[in-house]
Amino acid sequence: MESRQPTFFPAFVICVFLLGGIDCRAQCKPSDPVGRFEGSATSTQAGRLDISLNLLCANGQFSGTLSTPIGLYTVTGGSFEEGRLKLLFALDQNEITVEVRVAGSSLTGSFISGDDKGPVQLQRIGEPRPITANAGNLSLTPQQWEEDLAYFTRELPRRHPDAFAHTPRDKFEAAVAELEGKIGGLNSDEIYIGLDHLANLIGDAHTYVEFPDDDAYLAFNIHHFGGELRIVAVTAGYERALGTRVIAIQDTPPAKARELAATITPIAETDSLKLSRIDGFLAKGMVLHGLGITPDRKSARYTLATDDGKQLIVDFKALDPDQEPKWVYVAPQTPLSEQPINGSGACTYLRAPRTLYCNIRKIGDLAAPSKEMFDILKHEHPEKVVIDLRQNEGGDFNVGLKYLIEPLRVEKDINQRGHLFVLIGANTFSAAMSNAAQFRTMTHATLVGQPIGERPNSYQEPRQFTLPNSQLVVHYSTRYYKFTSGPHNVVAPDKEITPTWEDYKNGHDPVLEWVLAVKN
Repeated sequence: MESRQPTFFPAFVICVFLLGGIDCRAQCKPSDPVGRFEGSATSTQAGRLDISLNLLCANGQFSGTLSTPIGLYTVTGGSFEEGRLKLLFALDQNEITVEVRVAGSSLTGSFISGDDKGPVQLQRIGEPRPITANAGNLSLTPQQWEEDLAYFTRELPRRHPDAFAHTPRDKFEAAVAELEGKIGGLNSDEIYIGLDHLANLIGDAHTYVEFPDDDAYLAFNIHHFGGELRIVAVTAGYERALGTRVIAIQDTPPAKARELAATITPIAETDSLKLSRIDGFLAKGMVLHGLGITPDRKSARYTLATDDGKQLIVDFKALDPDQEPKWVYVAPQTPLSEQPINGSGACTYLRAPRTLYCNIRKIGDLAAPSKEMFDILKHEHPEKVVIDLRQNEGGDFNVGLKYLIEPLRVEKDINQRGHLFVLIGANTFSAAMSNAAQFRTMTHATLVGQPIGERPNSYQEPRQFTLPNSQLVVHYSTRYYKFTSGPHNVVAPDKEITPTWEDYKNGHDPVLEWVLAVKN
């Protein structure tokens, strides 16, 4: 699975760039301004954004983090001279720069980030926090967790446009009080589960607490088929578990484990989305430990059954988060839809059924895949075009409109029933869900597969903030979208096809196979 990540962000990348540059080697002095600051930056591209700064001076160097709705940036340099504080931040390949004037406890100035810029205002609210990397090091004191819970409880309802649309405020506050009363007796994984449960009470799929980098993912992948859980992939050494059916996790039956894991799924989304997320959760040691299913986050004992009725017990260990695992799959062959691709999408021309198949994994950077698609259309004149969105976790739906939907709708030979197909499933998420709904209303496409897990009329467009002590990242929606006007708030396929265990273990893709067999 997982990252539950989402989806589409504004173009603004907050980097506080100093007008006139910055010496990243500049040193700081104990008397320089440090602390925790909260305030805002006003972007020319994204408007007003809440930000917070945790600034320290350690070993003569500025360090700390800048929490923004786009992500958590790290201080990479800074200087303080004549009342002017200059700081440089970075996140992946993105950099930021700010120049602010210090007046008492206030910081006032401006930022530059690429071609974006705007004013910055921050107010000191306390002493700086020690830096805690988002790597599963959540060993905090009960007081620190209580501070994080208080910050979470204040900020999430304030930032979400309608936090209590699905859970009344009094019920939400009662759940907060229950968690607060238990914090002293809980381990860090249990507290994470409690926080994520509160986030999922908000209801939409874009509102949740992100897993830390070390979530103790176990050495297998699991998937549900009807009422069964099956081991569909393992790492080397666990091959005997491939294809087996789960009988118990420690002493917990699968149905009970799924019931517990459902408490950290969004209450207002479909059951198919919840089941899909649960598949990933039941392979995470952090979740199993936090739910009280296993005594240790680094291992889990699974009781399994083979198809001929034999039982075996396997102790799965957690993977090293710094190493890329090598997976062994149950299927003898990888279907076209599951094969790796580079970038946001890739197209394959299938000559025998004269079909152009395009697997779109992200609704972003689609200029090159779109060009490839229309080059093939021009030269091969296929009878069918298939857009596969089943593994697409989102992006910017405007990109899908520009590069997929609008150009295909004017292709008269393709934009017809029986010629244009869109493949969907539970994990067709966010912008991909939006585009699937738009394919239905704006083209003559036939939607094939399983119902999409996310509701088409719901809160979306996520941003994020960071809890001050644990550095856990909280995602939240910012805008309500309506992509369907029908009586049912779901994007359902015109032709529903649910892959079976027999399909999966034999490497078949019945959804694509049905499309290829359709006679125009």
